[in-house]
Amino acid sequence: MTFRAAVLTVSDKGARGERVDTAGPAVAGLLRDAGAEIAAAAVLPDDRGRIAAQLRRWADEDGVDLIVTTGGTGLSPRDVTPEATLDVADREVPGLAELMRQEGRRSTPMAALSRAAAVTRGRTLVVNLPGSERGARESLTAVLDLLPHAIELLRGEPVERHPGDQGRPPGNGQR
Repeated sequence: MTFRAAVLTVSDKGARGERVDTAGPAVAGLLRDAGAEIAAAAVLPDDRGRIAAQLRRWADEDGVDLIVTTGGTGLSPRDVTPEATLDVADREVPGLAELMRQEGRRSTPMAALSRAAAVTRGRTLVVNLPGSERGARESLTAVLDLLPHAIELLRGEPVERHPGDQGRPPGNGQR
């Protein structure tokens, strides 16, 4: 399945050119491998209003299927990506964020401190990832197989079988 994605890196130092962004390109590579066309990418400072405006623009005007953010999900006072994401949300998708934290705990207990969110805005899915390349890769990998199905559902496309039903007989599972 092909889908259009945008990658937003949130980093004060990255936006000022004081740090090279490695998480954004790593995430874009994983998404390309999963069939995504990377329609846009940007680096913004930790500014709630600017982050929310970019998310709205990509979802509402550019019509991307998926927006993935990296950075700004921790406990620092400047970490505002989840708040900006919730500012633009129609609905939350808590299971994705929960799964990312659960899988992240396999590598580090610090994953429990992540405030990453996953939401929908119209027909666009927005997923927050940590700012470190390793954390971003691990978190995206944890949910990557679910994203095409989520995008199909948001597009309103008919889905004949759930991806998780492989090997099960058609029907409601009752015998």
